[in-house]
Amino acid sequence: MIGAIIDYQFMQNAFFACILASIVCGIIGVIIVEKKLVMMSGGIAHTSYGGVGLGYLLGFEPIIGAFIFAIAAALGIGYIKRKGGVRSDVLIGLFWSLGMALGILFVALMPGYPPDLSSYLFGNILAVTKANLRLMLILSGIVVFVIVALFNDWKAYLFDEEFASIVGIKTTFLEYLLLVLIAMTVVVLIRVAGIILVLALLTAPAATSEILTTNLKRRMIYSVILGNIYCLAGLWLSYELNIASGAAIVILSVVCYLLFYAVHSIAGKARSRKLAACHEESHKCG
Repeated sequence: MIGAIIDYQFMQNAFFACILASIVCGIIGVIIVEKKLVMMSGGIAHTSYGGVGLGYLLGFEPIIGAFIFAIAAALGIGYIKRKGGVRSDVLIGLFWSLGMALGILFVALMPGYPPDLSSYLFGNILAVTKANLRLMLILSGIVVFVIVALFNDWKAYLFDEEFASIVGIKTTFLEYLLLVLIAMTVVVLIRVAGIILVLALLTAPAATSEILTTNLKRRMIYSVILGNIYCLAGLWLSYELNIASGAAIVILSVVCYLLFYAVHSIAGKARSRKLAACHEESHKCG
């Protein structure tokens, strides 16, 4: 695969897309897992499908449409949730369905043959263009800058939102900002894993890093490293076996998480049995 990266532009684009996607999903994924916003992220991702359909209908770049719809969904869900009156799971489900329905409607309204949207639904990292790569670079840069610049505020907000509010941190602003960052991250990941599979790439590296450490900064670093491993290994598998890149990346990331979880669980049970045995032995000696 190294030779292909050197020789072919599409492989170079795919390689850099892997790096950018891993960085942004590694950082935001930790926050999503910690704040239990996985389904919220799924709702934003699926709503963006409406923007893809609108882009095809009006003749502009579909990923720009996805970005507009994702931002609108993030702010809309956040605002209605803040105002109360609607349960968040109901709200997410409605936005989720609305976005997918609008995407289908816009594509159906197009004259002629409908376009193939499978790369947006399931991801095709080998089809990433330079224009896609530039947008991914801009969005990734913004996400990383915001997280690093406000890291201490994010740390307080994640672990004790009430205390953060008491000490003067603007938690409402951080909540809306987080939703916008999730929307940006979803757009970065669409071309890699697709709208349907994006949740796995957002959560698997972050959930695995949670098993390895409780320190927030280390969790983000480990998540970025794991994301890179999953994406690059999945890219290699898709290239060598001629299978869908998004599916290869997601399957690999989920299987690795399950393996980490199984090993951690077995090791935890072994430690518990050892401690119980030691406690029983000391009790007998006493």
